[in-house]
Amino acid sequence: MSIKEEFMNIFTENIKREGAKELLAYLTDEKKCDFFTAPASTRYHGAYEGGLAEHSINVYKCLKDYLSREKIREEFGLSFSEETIAIVALLHDVCKINIYKTSMRNVKDDNGQWTKVPYYQFDDKLPYGHGEKSVYMISGYMRLSRDEAFAIRYHMGFSGEENKTTVGNALDMFPLALALNIADMEATFLVEGKNKTTY
Repeated sequence: MSIKEEFMNIFTENIKREGAKELLAYLTDEKKCDFFTAPASTRYHGAYEGGLAEHSINVYKCLKDYLSREKIREEFGLSFSEETIAIVALLHDVCKINIYKTSMRNVKDDNGQWTKVPYYQFDDKLPYGHGEKSVYMISGYMRLSRDEAFAIRYHMGFSGEENKTTVGNALDMFPLALALNIADMEATFLVEGKNKTTY
């Protein structure tokens, strides 16, 4: 099964609310959206074609695993619907749609010869932030719950550029935001990082 097929299966099996079909139609429209061909970053995790969709699936799997842990469910009382889990994990990084452009640069090869190689360049035509931009884009298609909106908005946790007190308050008030941050970091650094694992 391809990454696109896997993403679409998870999306259609779990996300049923009004506007979901229209959002999926946008994500799969290659003339308007590069979601399934975009990288997840310029040079870090998922810095290759299709990295964004693959990262979204990895975050989904990490979040499902995290929320299934007995201590998380029993002691901390974290319980969210399958729809909410799919929404926040699969869509947390839609802000990265249409922002990476392929450019060329000169680098020396192993023989000391200059050669042109492709690389990704960041070119955001809608500089609305990171998590807040994802919330904004999703909200154009379907309504998010408060838990979902805050989870997506603060999924970067303390690694973003926000006021640390504000981030701490948001993670304290909305445990789904903390859970999504943990899943995002696990996917980024363990699943997709230097010491790759597979699901």
